[in-house]
Parts: sequence; structure tokens; C-alpha cells
Amino acid sequence: MTLATLAEVLQPALKQGYAVGGLVTLGWEDMRAYVAAAEAEGVPVILQAGPGCRAYTPLPILGKMFRHLAEGASVPVVAHLDHGYSMEDCRIALDSGFTSLMFDGSRLPLEQNIADTAAVVELAHGAGVSCEGEIGFVGYSGGEASAGTDPEEAARFARETGVDAMAISVGNVHLQQDRGGMLDEGRIREIEAVTDVPLVIHGGSGVPEAQRRTLAQNSAICKFNIGTELRMAFGAALREAVNKDPKRFDRVEILSETHGPLVEATRNVLRTLRAPENP
Repeated sequence: MTLATLAEVLQPALKQGYAVGGLVTLGWEDMRAYVAAAEAEGVPVILQAGPGCRAYTPLPILGKMFRHLAEGASVPVVAHLDHGYSMEDCRIALDSGFTSLMFDGSRLPLEQNIADTAAVVELAHGAGVSCEGEIGFVGYSGGEASAGTDPEEAARFARETGVDAMAISVGNVHLQQDRGGMLDEGRIREIEAVTDVPLVIHGGSGVPEAQRRTLAQNSAICKFNIGTELRMAFGAALREAVNKDPKRFDRVEILSETHGPLVEATRNVLRTLRAPENP
């Protein structure tokens, strides 16, 4: 069994100059492909259950799916709650076997975000699992605008919450379908200077591959969340499979043809995050 906590995969990444993929799942087909890709590349992987996934499949079922895949995997697999908005979300995930909880208090006033995140950290650490928090606000393409992370607030947030990883807002945006969003490396360096907590980029699909690679190898960013890019790859493969034969109706047969293309797309993502000695 290679089930791991977030801290267990991010601390080596911080020390050795690489990042780990936090891959956003929606169902069995993608999570299975993500683990297969990680095994092929010989790297750890973080399976993430975000709000969209949880609206479709209950957390207790997702926990069993993640843990089942981890038990048979040859690489470390983290079962991660992405964007938990309440203590109840986090408790259910913990009871469902998740090994990492992300409490998202980024829409809250700073004092409340710190207090609520610290409470989730206490819950997580008491159970031997990890906790990620967010300071600043990462917006959405075509939706809510971002609020950049203030380095002084980030230092305080890390110190007073005790989080194992800290998501920051430095030009990244959720749900971006192109890679035109360059991150603010100056702000990243300012945040690095005031904390030693591993940093997380949400909305990693919008970050150019070259910048992903550079930051993975030369910064404290140890986790890139990737969702939209891989959902687009899955959608393209599914569309091709459906259109290939209009008479086919068996969804298992159709969905099986998404596996190879999604594995390859995921391997491409994971390669951009590798350490320099493992090109």
C-alpha cells in the first residue's frame, strides 16, 4: 500500500527541487488514468476530490476509490480533499479515509480564515493527516476576480495555522483553457522569503509549461493543481470514441477508449514537474 499524506510527498519535493501534480478527478476513468500515468513516470500523485466531483459522487465512495487505487499502486498516492469549505466537509473526508484536507477559507476575512484553517489543521494533525490552506483568493476564468496574496499575510497565515501546504494567488486562475497566464515570480519570491511552507498553485492548467518546469525546479512551489487541461484531454478522447461509431451504445466500451489518451496527456503534465536530474 502506498497511501501517503500530503506532507510526505511535498517535503521531499521541497528539498529536492520538483513539484507533485494535484490532479482533479471527476470519476473512476480519470483517477485510474492518473495513477497509471504516475506509475509510468515513477512519481507520486495527488488525487483530488473537488466540489464538482463531490456533487456527483459522495465523499465516502471517493475515499474508497482513492484508497483502492493507492493500495495497488507502485508510487505514493495522496487522497486529497480539494476546496473543503466547512469543518463538516473536512470531517466527512477524514472519516472517509482521506489523507489530506484542504480547507478553503479564502473568501473569509483574514482573521476568520486563520482561525478556521487552524481548527482544521488541529483536526487533521490529530488524525495523522495533512492540511492545505489558502491565503489570498484564486479567481475563476470568466467569473470571480482574484485577490493577490500579500506576503506579510502569508507569513502570518503559515505561522498561526500550522498548515502543511499553502495555496497562493500570484496570477493563477481556475478553469483557464489556454496557457497564457504567466505567474508573478516576483511575488512568489517575496512569499518564499517569509515562510518555509511548501507552496501550491491552483489553476495550474493556465500556467505555461516552461514556467511550470522552472518553478517546480527552482522555487518553493511543490504542488501544481491541474484540472481543466486534463478534462479537455478526456473530453476530446471521449468525443472521438463516441463519433467513431454512432451505433455504439455500450458506455464501458466507449469509455475504455479514453484511457490511453488520458494517460499520455497526464504523463506530459507530470514530466513538466520533475526534478532536473530526471528529464
